[in-house]
Amino acid sequence: MQEYIINGLLIVVALLAVILQIIGTRPSAGMTKKQKVMLWRILTATVLLLILQVLGAGAFEVFGAAGRWIRLAVFMVDYLVIGYDILEKAGKGIRNGQVFDEHFLMAVATLGALALAIYENGDYLEAIAVMLFYQVGEWFQSYAVGKSRRNISDLMDIRPDYANIEREGKLEQVDPDEVGIGTIIVVQPGEKVPIDGTVVQGESTLNTAALTGESLPREVKTGDEIISGCINMTGLLHIQTTKEFGESTVSKILDLVENASSRKSKSEDFISRFAKIYTPAVCYAALALAILPPLVRMFGMGLDADWETWIYRALTFLVASCPCALVISIPLSFFAGIGGASKAGVLVKGSNYLETLSQAKIVVFDKTGTLTQGVFEVNAIHHNEMDERKLVEYAALAESASSHPISKSLQKAYGMEIDRSRVTNIQELSGNGVIATVDDHQVAAGNDKLMNRLGVQAIPCHSVGTIIHMAIDGKYAGHIVISDIVKPHSKEAIQTLKSAGVRKTVMLTGDAKKVADSVASALGLDEVYSELLPADKVEKVEQLIQNKPEKEKLAFVGDGINDAPVLRRADIGIAMGAMGSDAAIEAADVVLMDDDPMQISKAIKISRKCLGIVYQNIVVAIGVKLACLVLIALGFANMWLAVFADVGVMIIAVLNAIRALFVKNLQSSEIPADRMGPRVRYNQAIQEIRGRQGAMYDIRLTVSAWCIIGLLGVLFIRSLGFREFHQEKIIPWLVGIALIFFLIALMFN
Repeated sequence: MQEYIINGLLIVVALLAVILQIIGTRPSAGMTKKQKVMLWRILTATVLLLILQVLGAGAFEVFGAAGRWIRLAVFMVDYLVIGYDILEKAGKGIRNGQVFDEHFLMAVATLGALALAIYENGDYLEAIAVMLFYQVGEWFQSYAVGKSRRNISDLMDIRPDYANIEREGKLEQVDPDEVGIGTIIVVQPGEKVPIDGTVVQGESTLNTAALTGESLPREVKTGDEIISGCINMTGLLHIQTTKEFGESTVSKILDLVENASSRKSKSEDFISRFAKIYTPAVCYAALALAILPPLVRMFGMGLDADWETWIYRALTFLVASCPCALVISIPLSFFAGIGGASKAGVLVKGSNYLETLSQAKIVVFDKTGTLTQGVFEVNAIHHNEMDERKLVEYAALAESASSHPISKSLQKAYGMEIDRSRVTNIQELSGNGVIATVDDHQVAAGNDKLMNRLGVQAIPCHSVGTIIHMAIDGKYAGHIVISDIVKPHSKEAIQTLKSAGVRKTVMLTGDAKKVADSVASALGLDEVYSELLPADKVEKVEQLIQNKPEKEKLAFVGDGINDAPVLRRADIGIAMGAMGSDAAIEAADVVLMDDDPMQISKAIKISRKCLGIVYQNIVVAIGVKLACLVLIALGFANMWLAVFADVGVMIIAVLNAIRALFVKNLQSSEIPADRMGPRVRYNQAIQEIRGRQGAMYDIRLTVSAWCIIGLLGVLFIRSLGFREFHQEKIIPWLVGIALIFFLIALMFN
């Protein structure tokens, strides 16, 4: 029966290799030359092994005494076809002093099995099949890693090869690095925007999917800012560059993604340390298993040593103990998670930040540009002593040196070109406002703190918005009311965060208390702190960090240059990438490319999905291996179970890790009742059951554990030789009960 199963497996492997070779001929498959060669090796080794199985040992008896060695030579050819690179890597590891790795384990186990077969003139099938199935697992791992890298490289295929500059009526392609700030570049339909800039001529639609994950095209016209990495779809655009290529969005994104793998998570560090201890430990354990029991049998029990049995067990032990599933799948899971997040428009600078983000329970927001659009408009002018247009003119000129959204709104309300020659002695006072000399008049524009600083009595305003008090030549000249617009998804974003398990949402802003309270109330925030300077924001975040439980992490979301210190101080800093300042993006650990606050909950869900996959792989890989190692040591498992413990688990873990790439369907678990479908209601009901039945869940796990312990106890007793124990009746019942309880427990896990 076993022979039929093995032959069936070999036929499946051969057919799989043929199918994959056919698929690999398609360019879309993305299969490397090395992977195609490996498929040919797998196919050749499998077909040869099948032929040898069909022929059997009797076919070589015609050669007489030499038949044994001819048969060995043919099997060795098959072994070398499939395993020569493993032997080579093991040899290099030994020469470099890095002995204990998976290649060494596999080389020793298979060569040892071959040596036993030669000694006994037995079956060489196991040794070659182990190497064959190991290579199948390695191929799947290689293809999975390649797929993750291709997904990220395809996603990040935004690096422009050239920039078009019009010279003497002709377009000339130049290196983007050679294009200076202020240069007019031309982007034709179908080309990538190479450098950040402003559209000075033309209209078009842009594909921003590679940057933001947003499939809908974006319309642009003259005067609109445009970021590099987008693809121009329709019209011809003339763009005046505002940054050098090295400082443009596309360069920064590429740098973030390329360096992400260098920042390892705690889980990856744990696995690296674990592998360094685990591999030598199992090698010494296998050596002890091969030597100690025979010696005990010889000198302690007066029995035959039975060296062949125990050496075979030791070799099987080595095959099963190979840590491939762990050392491959865990980094792959994080790599795939970062790739999946990038695809959704969320750039994570490293797997350590992905791990920290999954633990975020407190989310702190900046207001302007984060929860609000940062698009300010002048709505009213009160208590003015001069003409409204003149007051706005003075305010716009005084604020002309600032890039703050409020300053831009004043300049927009003025509506004319700013004559900087009329403005001198500009002093920007952080958290207060601006003092400047305009047409030989001292103009102060800012909040009530600035007025108090100048000894000017400000008249309070009852309107909700940002109040810009004006003082000209030391006298109060009225105030301008500027209001910001809340982003369309901000309220929904807060709700989705709470449904995603965020315990507290907080807003920190330098804006007036009335404005801040109004926004916080509209959005449903838990806490709000207003009229804060940049240093006050850092202090407030430090207080929140001190007062939270140790295991909870605090995330801060901001976009302005004044948010950079807070982004660095928080456990995890999240920056709005599209409109955010360069300083904020540099300081942040996570960058949202489309400035949509809904992306925050998506980022948290992606990180939790990735960490969930990591923990699943750790539990499955270690759990299965330990169980198999115990069974092998007690003599209840052979080389085929060891192959499953190694190759089978590795393939399962790798395929599971690939799931981290797919994040499209991640959505809020809390939806209004009128929009809630039956599947969502079912998932929520399951969540409630989990909460109510925690005690039962613990009981089921306890019973499962004791059933498994009982099973192992029976197996141990059997290994000692007490045949009268009737284990053949007890074992099936214990296995059945353990599996039933374990599956029931998993249903609510």
